[in-house]
Amino acid sequence: MVAITLPDGSVRQFDGPVTGLDVAADIGPGLAKAALAVRIDGEMKDLATTIDHDANLAIVTAKDPDALDLLRHDCAHVLAEAVQELYPGTQVTIGPTIENGFYYDFARDEPFSSDDLEKMEAKMHEIVDRDSPFVREVWSRDDAIHHFKEIGEKYKAEIIQDLPDGEDIGIYRQGDWLDLCRGPHLPSTGRVGHAFKLMKLAGAYWRGDHRNEMLQRIYGTCWFNEKDLKAYLHMLEEAEKRDHRRLGREMDLFHMQEEAPGSAFWHPKGWTLYRLCQNYMRTRLDDAGYVEVNTPQLVDRTLWEESGHWEKFRENMFISESEDKLLAIKPMNCPCHVQIFKQGITSYR
Repeated sequence: MVAITLPDGSVRQFDGPVTGLDVAADIGPGLAKAALAVRIDGEMKDLATTIDHDANLAIVTAKDPDALDLLRHDCAHVLAEAVQELYPGTQVTIGPTIENGFYYDFARDEPFSSDDLEKMEAKMHEIVDRDSPFVREVWSRDDAIHHFKEIGEKYKAEIIQDLPDGEDIGIYRQGDWLDLCRGPHLPSTGRVGHAFKLMKLAGAYWRGDHRNEMLQRIYGTCWFNEKDLKAYLHMLEEAEKRDHRRLGREMDLFHMQEEAPGSAFWHPKGWTLYRLCQNYMRTRLDDAGYVEVNTPQLVDRTLWEESGHWEKFRENMFISESEDKLLAIKPMNCPCHVQIFKQGITSYR
C-alpha cells in the first residue's frame, strides 16, 4: 500500500506504486486535465514520476507560483529543438529561465538574424503541435559524455564532465530530439501552447568568461495564454516610450554610444540636473547622520570571488584584463565598503 497525503491533510490509499497523474485522476478528471507536474515531499517532479512509498503530494497546475517557470523551461527546450532542426550543426549549450522568459545559448559560425527568429518561431509552433511527450531517462556519466561528443556537442560533454562523480545524468527526450536536463518538465510539448515569442539576439561568452568562445543568445518569453502574452508585450511597448536612453537623447540631457557601453555622455542640461539631484541627496543623507565614502570602480576578481558575485553574476559584470589579472567594475558598493570596515577594530560599543 502507498499512502498519499494531500495538501488539505486527506490521505488516499493505493494498492501499489502510482504516478502523479494517477493521483490527480483519482481526485477528479478536471484536475488530471489541468495537472502539469507534481510536488513529492516538497520537491517538484514530472507528472509521470513513479511514487512507491508514502509521501506528501501536491498537484501543480497553471495556478501554481512555479508553473510559469516550468512552462518557460519547456519552451526553451522547444526553441533548442527548432534551432537544430532548422540549422543542423548548431550546438546547444545552456537554456535557463529568467524573469518574464528564458534564453538559450547556441554555438554556430554563421550569425542568426531577425529573419531567422521568425523561422524559429514557426518551427516551434510546429513542434508544439506534434505534442511529443517529455520522457526522462537516466544515463551513466560515461555514456552521456560519449553520446554528446559523438554528435559534436562539446559544450554538453563539458557540462557533464564538471558534474560530481556518481551523480545521475538526466536526459529528456521529446520525439527524436534529446537534451541534458535535470527537469522537471510538462507532460508533452503540446502543453507549452502557442503564447510565446522570441524577443531578441545577443552575444554571450561561454560560461561568462571573455576568454572563451562567443555564443549566440536567443531571448524569448512564454505565457499560459495569448491575453497574458499581449499584456506583457504591451507593457514593453509602453516602457520603450519611457526608456531613459530615448528620453535623454530627445531632451538633450545625455546620449549613449557603443564605444562606452553602460556609460552616458552628459550634455550641459543633463549634467546640471545630475548635480542638483546629487546635492539634494547629499543634503538629505547629511541630515540623517550618514557619512560618505568612496571606493575603487575596478577591483580584482579575487574580491568578487570572496563576496560571491563572481560565481552568481560574472556573466553580467564588465570585465577587463590587465597584466594577467582579471578586473571587474564593481556591481555594487557593499564588498568594497566592507574593506573600509575591516581597517582597524570596530566594536558595537
